[in-house]
Amino acid sequence: MPEGSFAAWSRDRLALARRGADECGDVWQLEPGVYVAATAGPCEEVLHRAQDFPKPSSPLFPPLKRSSGAPTPEERTHAHAARMRGLRPQAVAARIGEIAPGTARFADEWPTGRDVEILPAIRPALARIGVRYLFSEDAPTLLPFASQLFVAREVLVRPSRWVWPRWVPTPARRFRTRQQVAFTNALRAIVRQRRSSGRLGDDVLGQMLRPSSRYGLLPEEAVLDTLPGITVATFETPSRAAGWILLHLARYPQAADRIAAEAALLPADPAATTSTHLDSLLYTQALVREVLRLYPPSWLLTRRAPRQTQLADYTIDAGSTVLVCPYTAHRDAREHSEPDRFQPERWLDDSGSPAKPGVFLAFGTGPHGCEGAALAMAMLTLLTAQTARRYHLSEPPGPEPSYRVTTFEGLATAGLRLRATVRSRGQLFPRSS
Repeated sequence: MPEGSFAAWSRDRLALARRGADECGDVWQLEPGVYVAATAGPCEEVLHRAQDFPKPSSPLFPPLKRSSGAPTPEERTHAHAARMRGLRPQAVAARIGEIAPGTARFADEWPTGRDVEILPAIRPALARIGVRYLFSEDAPTLLPFASQLFVAREVLVRPSRWVWPRWVPTPARRFRTRQQVAFTNALRAIVRQRRSSGRLGDDVLGQMLRPSSRYGLLPEEAVLDTLPGITVATFETPSRAAGWILLHLARYPQAADRIAAEAALLPADPAATTSTHLDSLLYTQALVREVLRLYPPSWLLTRRAPRQTQLADYTIDAGSTVLVCPYTAHRDAREHSEPDRFQPERWLDDSGSPAKPGVFLAFGTGPHGCEGAALAMAMLTLLTAQTARRYHLSEPPGPEPSYRVTTFEGLATAGLRLRATVRSRGQLFPRSS
């Protein structure tokens, strides 16, 4: 499908979702066997009813074929629990000093005085941060392979006229497998070196190599098969989100000024940044959350019903698909006043708690909520603060940047270009009148 046609198709799908929510109510039938949960309450309900609406397995990086077979369900559960030991909010908070330097480096390296295409600039910066968070000192070895995994993902999900069965070895799938094998072989050497030396590390990989009192030692193949997807996820989705955030810094200069003043109190040495500093960035976090509300990186989530069940006024037959739409849920006027308005201050009020059911679904919720939500929020908040601290952002003259639906119903800024102008110190600390 040509790029122009794809962009138009994307806008039509978003418009259809919004119109369906406005005209058809909380849940509506898109076509036989396909239902859309469009407002906050049903979206929250579907995501929490994991037995009735389980998350389908991702076809992007399936386990590699081996004589030992794919990881068992118990091994996958163990792998998830082990990853979460390194990704839970407390673990992320303890490692803020490792995340912050990468966000400062992105800001420091932004070329001033010319228009810069945002997504290609953001993605490698966030990849360095995410891969380092997962693998610490082994990150430089794995980063090139992780970058190729991202390329393979983009090739695999590129719009196509044909939908091939999963068993057909298309060129995109063969390319994906080659990159996955390359990443896995590089990671295998690291796993074996860590285990033989006894220095497992305190990063996410180290947590996965530690035996569990419940499951014991996670087999090597289970470690290897469950890490390609989460490795790409640490920077792919945050990159899309960061594009929208930086666009809003350019379009709302007063909000950017407020963030710059808040960020001026961060340590001069980014490595000295702590969770206390991060927690002090209240308005910055509010702006990030507001942008994610308006433009959730994953605007549509897919669930399938294994058996007949009920949702709102519909009987959902076994095998039906239910589409959860955070984009429309976030614009539910029953949950957010003036829902289409950009208003970061709404998250500073007690009534704007993201923990309120259905109010904030940018990272999903329930048993299959995003594993890396705390890491993504830390990365995006610090990137926003460090960028606004240094620069005024502006859009170049010309047509409005478009958005498009990308991989697996993700929203991204397409071709967005911004220009950075260095702030003066007086702009950070204006004189009182």
